[in-house]
Amino acid sequence: MTDWGSWIGRSIVQCDMLTPASLARFRATIDSDMGGDVAAQAIHWCLCLPDAPTATLGPDGHPLRQDDSGSFMPPIPLPRRMWAASDVRFLAPIVAGAAIARTSTVAAIKEKTGGTGPLVFVEVAHETRADEVIAVQERQTIVFRAPAPAVPPAQAPAPAGDPDLSDWKWRRDVVPTEAMLFRYSALTFNSHRIHYDLPYTTGEESYPGLVVHGPLTATLLLDLAQRELGANALTRFTMRALAPAFVGEPIHLVGRAKDDGWEMAAIGPDGRTIMAAEAKA
Repeated sequence: MTDWGSWIGRSIVQCDMLTPASLARFRATIDSDMGGDVAAQAIHWCLCLPDAPTATLGPDGHPLRQDDSGSFMPPIPLPRRMWAASDVRFLAPIVAGAAIARTSTVAAIKEKTGGTGPLVFVEVAHETRADEVIAVQERQTIVFRAPAPAVPPAQAPAPAGDPDLSDWKWRRDVVPTEAMLFRYSALTFNSHRIHYDLPYTTGEESYPGLVVHGPLTATLLLDLAQRELGANALTRFTMRALAPAFVGEPIHLVGRAKDDGWEMAAIGPDGRTIMAAEAKA
C-alpha cells in the first residue's frame, strides 16, 4: 500500500469557451437532431481538455504521470487507465459563447486487488462554471490497472441472437464506427491509443478491436434521454462502466422508468451490459 495522502486535495483550474463551431462538431459526431445555442447535457466532457505536449505522452497516448509537486494526478505505477464511473449533477445549461472554468480536485485514492491484479481508484471532483454560474458538478472515478497479460487478443463475444429488450421503454441502436471514434477523440483531445491504433489495441492491450470511449457511450445515453424527455431535462446522471464496447459492434441504448427516475443501460449484441446508469429529472 502506498501513502497517497499528499495528493488528496490537489486542485487544478482550467478555462475554455464553448464556441458555436465546437458545439456543431459535437452534434455532428453523435448525429444529434438538436439545434439552437443551448448545448446538450454531455458537452462538459468536451471542455477544459488536457493539453499535455506530445513529447510528454506515454506509450499508451496518455500524459505521463510525474512524481513532482506540480503534478495534478498522482504517479500511480500502473499503466492501464480507464474511466470507471461518474456521478453527475446538472445545475444549469451551457450556452454557446459561454466562458467555461473548471476546478478539479483529487478527492480520494483507494487501492484494491481484483481478478486482474492490483487496482488503484482515483476519485476526482469537478465543478464546471459557465459564465460564472455553476453548471455541472461531477464525481469521477478513474481506475488504474496492471499491464495486460501477454496473450493473443481476446475474441469479441459472439452474439447469440438479439438480446431480449422488450422490458425497456426507450431504445436507440447505434453502431460506432472508426470515424465516430476519431471525431470523439478529436473533440476531447484524447490520444489514448485504444481508440484509434488497432495494432496497439490488439497487441499491447489484448482487446479484439478498437475500444469505444466510455464518455462517448455515456454521451449517447444522455442523448437518448434528451430525445425522450427534451433538452436539459436531467438533474442527475450516474453511470458505471462494466464492459468494453468495440467498433462495428451494435450498442443498444435503452431506458425505462424506475422509482422517481429512469434506469438506463448500454447493452451489447450478446446481451452483456456495457454501461449501467440511472437518471433523474
